Amino acid sequence: MPRGDKSKYTEKQERKADHIAEGYEKRGVGKKEAERRAWATVNKDDGGGKKRGGSGRGKSTGHPAAHKGGRIGGRTSAARPAAARSASAKKAAATRNRRAS
Repeated sequence: MPRGDKSKYTEKQERKADHIAEGYEKRGVGKKEAERRAWATVNKDDGGGKKRGGSGRGKSTGHPAAHKGGRIGGRTSAARPAAARSASAKKAAATRNRRAS
């Protein structure tokens, strides 16, 4: 089997790689580099191809690459006006209080 052969990957893994690559391309990364990063991310998440005979078959995934999202997400909320953040916080607190009782 030649290097780079994707026959051992499931359709879900291929969709996942396509989605990740699209995100990189949207942020200005070149097509080939985006593909490379996407498959590296899928391998990190799933431990390789999941089809019969592929490494990692049947093992669950902890989605380690997905953990990065929490670090990135804070930038957008920090850019919002203080009044909007405060209103969201008050609304969330009210919801928690309502559901607690």
